[in-house]
Amino acid sequence: MAAFQHAVNVGTDMLELDCHLTKDEQVVVSHDENLKRATGADVSISDLKYSDLPPYLCKLDVTFQKECHCEGEDNRIPLLKEVFEAFPTTPVNIDIKVNNDVLIKKVSELVSQYKREHLTVWGNVNYEIVKKCHKENADIPILFCLQRVLLLVGLFYTGLLPFIPIREEFLEIPMPSIILKLKEPEKMTRSQKLVIWLADVLLMRKALFDHLTARGIQVYIWVLNEEQEYKRAFDLGATGVMTDYPTKLKKFLHTYPA
Repeated sequence: MAAFQHAVNVGTDMLELDCHLTKDEQVVVSHDENLKRATGADVSISDLKYSDLPPYLCKLDVTFQKECHCEGEDNRIPLLKEVFEAFPTTPVNIDIKVNNDVLIKKVSELVSQYKREHLTVWGNVNYEIVKKCHKENADIPILFCLQRVLLLVGLFYTGLLPFIPIREEFLEIPMPSIILKLKEPEKMTRSQKLVIWLADVLLMRKALFDHLTARGIQVYIWVLNEEQEYKRAFDLGATGVMTDYPTKLKKFLHTYPA
């Protein structure tokens, strides 16, 4: 919660989080289902009651920034409803991490309870999860899943995209080139580098982003933590970027020409 509070304090426009369901059907905010990486305890969220969840470690690696870590004293795994209560006017992007009907229903009920349909977007890379989300509550905007991103790219390059209706309201994709900074390029095969280069060329297209934003679809690129990455994303026409360092992004936006 401290990280969310800091992000909102510096002016973050949207929070991104991941949800899981505990054994006693509490919706919690956590990226991982298995908590070994984040807490040191090799246990799964779905196997424990909320009151039995272990605390976060005081020091955690920053996934999208090589050889960096963050520290903090707020080590309790929060409930989704606590996020809604703490930030009632802040938009929230929810990744439904597992294909669980009860989880989807519980998240939908919370969004409705706090009247946040206009402040929430949800989904997952998995087509079935997004399909279930939309069926459960069509009033909550949805993200493009991987299958739909591939279709989107195909329609774009065949020239058919302007003629096809789109139900998604948010495109949330990685910038493939950042993979090279997270791994050791000298240890990657030529084919791996080629795949990354090709994905970057196909996805990072200003014409595609401009077309989507003209249709009212927001485009977010993740997870960017360096100024040159921010600049590239906004130069390409992205609506926004997801970052681990909101203070750094805010400083960049103050100097970036609008």
